[in-house]
Amino acid sequence: MKLLIKNIDNDGRLRFVAQFLDTPWEIEVVDTADRPAFERALARADAMVSMNWEWDLAAATHLRLLQLPGAGIDAIDFARVPVNVTVCNCFEHEIGIAEYVLGAMLEWTIDLRGMDRRLRQQDWGGSYLCGPVHDELFGKTVGIVGFGRIGREVARRAQAFGMRVLACTRTPRSDPLAERIDSMDALHTMLAESDFVVIAAPLTQSTRGLFDARALKAMRSQALLINVSRALLIDEAALYAALSERRIAGAVIDVWYRYPEQGQRQGPRPSSQPFEQLDNIIMTPHASAWTAGLLPRRNRAVAANLNRLARGEPLLNVVRAGA
Repeated sequence: MKLLIKNIDNDGRLRFVAQFLDTPWEIEVVDTADRPAFERALARADAMVSMNWEWDLAAATHLRLLQLPGAGIDAIDFARVPVNVTVCNCFEHEIGIAEYVLGAMLEWTIDLRGMDRRLRQQDWGGSYLCGPVHDELFGKTVGIVGFGRIGREVARRAQAFGMRVLACTRTPRSDPLAERIDSMDALHTMLAESDFVVIAAPLTQSTRGLFDARALKAMRSQALLINVSRALLIDEAALYAALSERRIAGAVIDVWYRYPEQGQRQGPRPSSQPFEQLDNIIMTPHASAWTAGLLPRRNRAVAANLNRLARGEPLLNVVRAGA
């Protein structure tokens, strides 16, 4: 069995896959920019690991599995993926992202960085000696948009802090992790009740631009918006206006509208809007899931599907079955 890995992904992020394989696989690293070499390799491959598919490749007739090493499928052009290929994704990012979300809410509520900065200048503001007091997560309401793996892990941790949990999702159902789970039609109602709003929904045609000026207006003026999904769920100009005019209290944004090339540390400004000039936003570089535990968990999940393919067993996390 032959597995293809793109040379751009051969940077360590798939380094644990081989150790989790218990079936015979030959791993070949390919440069997709060298089209003839890529097609020759693809003609012999049984599986390929890639977060994107943008090619029309007649040579992929032998390919049986396109395995995503992550969850997002927005970079897969399904119309170009050969019909004989099964597309699977994997997750394992929900732990790190949920911890990031709770960390963001705690930092916003307690302001450890601010107290540290002030005390270094002999300013005891915020102490029991002179106040002001900081707030608590206990008793606050978090509204979660999207109630899949990430949303549920956020809810689990929020409950442990004594928070009230609401959610909106495409497929509402009863769940002990949330007080109420509504359809997306009730989004604005949930926003009006929430002290924290966490976006954890996938980017689809129906969610693109979901947080427009109307949705942001529906939020409480003291609410914090946290986006750990995809930037395009939020209208960037509308978000900048809401923050700069302080119509919402703030935002923690981990996903952006512009990115550098993979492997490059320096890159473009992350948005056409000057978010970096605002003092009511925390900006992070799409780092919420990028933890020490993520790669081993994801590599194990990728290897599990390769083992299943080699043994002729049903595949896990099938996004689209092959013909």
